Amino acid sequence: MPLRRAVPRPSGFSLVELLVTITIIGVLMSLLLPAVQAAREAARRVGCVNNLHQISVALQVYHTANKSFPPGCLEPAFRTANGRQFAWAAFLLPHIEQMGLNDSIDFTKPSYASANAPAAAQVISVYLCPSTRRSSPLVQGRGASDYGGLFGEAIQPLSSSWVAENGVMIYDRAFSIKDIRDGTSYTIVVSEDAGWTDGQWINGLNIFDQKYGINVIPSNPRLLENEMRSDHPGGVNCAFCDGSARFLSQFTDLKTLKALITRAGGEDEHLGILSRAQ
Repeated sequence: MPLRRAVPRPSGFSLVELLVTITIIGVLMSLLLPAVQAAREAARRVGCVNNLHQISVALQVYHTANKSFPPGCLEPAFRTANGRQFAWAAFLLPHIEQMGLNDSIDFTKPSYASANAPAAAQVISVYLCPSTRRSSPLVQGRGASDYGGLFGEAIQPLSSSWVAENGVMIYDRAFSIKDIRDGTSYTIVVSEDAGWTDGQWINGLNIFDQKYGINVIPSNPRLLENEMRSDHPGGVNCAFCDGSARFLSQFTDLKTLKALITRAGGEDEHLGILSRAQ
């Protein structure tokens, strides 16, 4: 009786095996992508806090040289005729390795003068948060800044005023460390302020008073102002008057936030916040 020869099975995957493999890969990718995105955002947040730490250290160096921090805004144009309207960030240029750019600015002329336009258009990476979503590093033709100086707090409904000059970065006045009576470790000097139209490092209007909680967008668009706001999930990075930088949760109690912004408010709500802000 003749032997029957075995028919060899075709090599490769069957359709069912291929579909199962694709399904498994899809499930693994759906689990992996959020983790990758979270890791990337964590790295961007670290880059942002490093920027603010560099800014905070530069403020200390400036203070050592000038016996005070820079003014938040020098000669705002809406208060002073032909005001120069230079921002605190412009005065830090020599201390963030931008001496060449500093030397190219004519500080005797307004920051918005045509003579200063080429310098104003320079993009400075230290002033940009890696997480901020933007189509251009320029704002109205000037180098953007995602960090604003704290003019003060007028947090609603805790404050009776809509504007308060109780922060460190105000108009035409420079404060020294001895003026920070609430303690330099408990007083914010610069915070993330992403996506605002005045967010230009040379523009003296790049200061603000805080009216809401962190990352809060008011329901009434007419009340939308520059605030402590970022594209980081959960909070913002801040520079403190002691040369440090830290992340603050968007769930920070409003009384605590108020205490951290004022330079000499005498509040005690800030006690213990540093350990919770990490």
